[in-house]
Amino acid sequence: MRVYIPLIVTLLCGLAWAGKLESCASRCKEKFNQDAACQCDHQCPRHGDCCEDYEHLCTAAEDLEEPEPFLELEEEEEAEEAPASHLYSAPTSCRGRCRQAFDKHQPCHCNARCQEFGNCCEDFESLCGDHEGFSHSSDTITKEELQTISEKIYGADTNKAQKEDIILNSQKCISPSETRDRVDRCPEPLFTYVNEKLFSKPTYAAFINLLNNYQRATGHGEHFSAQQLAEQDTFLREIMKTAVMKELYSFLHHQNRYSSEQEFVSDLKNMWFGLYSRGDEKGDSSGFEHVFSGEVKKGKVTGFHNWIRFYLQEKEGLVDYYSYVYDGPWDSYPDVLAMQFNWDGYYKEVGAAFIGSSPEFEFALYSLCFIARPGKACKLSLGGHPLAIQTYSWDKSTYGNGRKYIATAYVVSSTR
Repeated sequence: MRVYIPLIVTLLCGLAWAGKLESCASRCKEKFNQDAACQCDHQCPRHGDCCEDYEHLCTAAEDLEEPEPFLELEEEEEAEEAPASHLYSAPTSCRGRCRQAFDKHQPCHCNARCQEFGNCCEDFESLCGDHEGFSHSSDTITKEELQTISEKIYGADTNKAQKEDIILNSQKCISPSETRDRVDRCPEPLFTYVNEKLFSKPTYAAFINLLNNYQRATGHGEHFSAQQLAEQDTFLREIMKTAVMKELYSFLHHQNRYSSEQEFVSDLKNMWFGLYSRGDEKGDSSGFEHVFSGEVKKGKVTGFHNWIRFYLQEKEGLVDYYSYVYDGPWDSYPDVLAMQFNWDGYYKEVGAAFIGSSPEFEFALYSLCFIARPGKACKLSLGGHPLAIQTYSWDKSTYGNGRKYIATAYVVSSTR
């Protein structure tokens, strides 16, 4: 009998070990494990092989801190452009691959769960959507529709800065590997000149009034006065008068996302200004505070993706511009700059922001992408140049009928 005890123990331990490798318990942030039944590393959502409890255990633990966007651009682009190493002539297509089993070596996927993980090939809907076992949503916003509406929004931004309104001094460009050095390579400010007459425009003025309504440190609850709440309504009212937001609403209304402008504005107010907790105190953060005003958490800057906020803080001596890693291809405004800076003692390793855009332009594009591609790269087109925006939802609390707040939104690249 004793002869079989070690064998039984081995089998039991093997079963326990296998069970452990089907869960993310104690495995968050571990590296890829080829022997595991599912994965818990930060790349698993992209590859569609996360354990079922990954989102519950790992994204909550990470507190939805945004990844630094421009550090993996080349890696992602190489994956998209890689030549076929398998039997399929087009590994970036679902042609002949509907229901194909997950293969981590493929740049995109065509299995039944790829929509859940956001890693389907671009033609998944058109080629696989009507196959038995796949859901085909009639209200899905296509990539082509996103590119068309983003170009319309780009063309409608009449409040943007003109070339003569802003003079930038971008100075030193560094490689992504140098961003962790925290070295100030630029002795001069980023903004040499800004025509502050821009700030007297109604949407700019309403936007600026909102920026100082927040405590930047997470863990300190926000308590708005009646005036500050009214300023939120004023901002929404002013931007809805613009052609930019009219284009966005018309598009979403046509897509059956909103039945009335009132419903749309109410949802914008909730998703952007609704409070949730990133720290220990209830109601210490919101999408608007994080993205546009900026926050400090665990000794580093999070969010802070707005050029107007940057300029005003730099003018007060609170922001010290360090360098940049990316400057967009646009020869007019809005442009995109991914930069490093120190905000009153706290470092931002990579902060990508539109430069010279109106407040309604940024608000519209981020809202569009959050509604159409939450948690995914949202591929747009601006002035004939490609651009992608990444958004994440706040999953720990909801509003209305289970709707989610915006956790963050930012530019991730300008290439495909």
